[in-house]
Amino acid sequence: MKPSPLDELPVHQAPLSMARVASTDKNFYDRYYFNAHDRTGERFLVMGTGIYPNLGVIDAFATLRSGDRQWAVRFSDAHQAGELRTEVGGFRVEVIEPLQKLRVVCEHESLSFDLTWEGSFPAALEERHVLDAGPRSILDATRFAQVGSWSGTLAFDGGELAVDPGTWMGSRDRSWGIRPVGDADPAGRLGDEPTDGHWWTYAPLRFDDYALLVIMQESPDGHRTLNHATRTFADGRVEQLGWPRTEIDYRSGTRYPESARLHLTKPDGSPLVVEIETLGCVSLTVGAGYGGDPDWQHGQWKGRDWSSASEYDLTDPGIVGRLPYSTVDHIARATCEGSVGYGMFEHAVMGRHDPSGFKGWLDMAP
Repeated sequence: MKPSPLDELPVHQAPLSMARVASTDKNFYDRYYFNAHDRTGERFLVMGTGIYPNLGVIDAFATLRSGDRQWAVRFSDAHQAGELRTEVGGFRVEVIEPLQKLRVVCEHESLSFDLTWEGSFPAALEERHVLDAGPRSILDATRFAQVGSWSGTLAFDGGELAVDPGTWMGSRDRSWGIRPVGDADPAGRLGDEPTDGHWWTYAPLRFDDYALLVIMQESPDGHRTLNHATRTFADGRVEQLGWPRTEIDYRSGTRYPESARLHLTKPDGSPLVVEIETLGCVSLTVGAGYGGDPDWQHGQWKGRDWSSASEYDLTDPGIVGRLPYSTVDHIARATCEGSVGYGMFEHAVMGRHDPSGFKGWLDMAP
């Protein structure tokens, strides 16, 4: 194996070339995630790219919802150890100013864009993400998140529109570590003793004067396994906002959150309540390649220089039926102390979750 160009820099954290990762776990990954919307709920773009060093794969996706239609494109190729490129097929990420400004480009006849991201507030390093399945941690990762605005152009369905940073905004994250990627591991004991459920809420929200970041992960009995609640100001000050409590109003007969209230606590002990209204969504199992997507999943070896494209009718019962069993990214309109902000309300409530009143995989809201 050849040395990596990064080996010239004082960035090593293990007695290995930067061409290798310290873990031999096949599920090691290194990923960018972005979303963009115009605050109306009509259009929602979700995109990302990942590298899987121990699988020798690099891939990317972009999926756009407009009304009840959704377009998705995907790219995959071989990744060479120690390679620095963040480009695969027609998709690339360019870091213009670390932690502040990036360019994301997608070139495909079904969906294309040339967008520049500008962070509105400093990126926030989240609490470490860990999720166990039986005796094994299937997720052990570090991530930072940021809210910001977009500028550039977006083309789909035969037309092109300008992306104005005065209107278009979103959130992004950058994560690395261990999570299920590539072909599935053998089920083993967990095939006979599966988990009862999974509950997750992630809300990066941008207001004029600050960014809010709230993350909660719970076991089926409601035990909190990940907790993060902070408010970040433009000058870099960070307030910790305690132990969040949620109230989520689900659409009857579904697990679709129509609205929510986040109950936070300021450093002086006073309450801080965030009211959230969901405006539109993209399921990460439809076109985005996250767990359960039947068309493609991250890290799979598809051969060299592979790409695919799909178009979806979101009223299709087969797609609607996936929503209770997937993580769904919702555009969020938020109100806090009289100020209105926008961002994302990412939510999953799969299977049993006692605090929400769901007793099993087939239960829906009354």
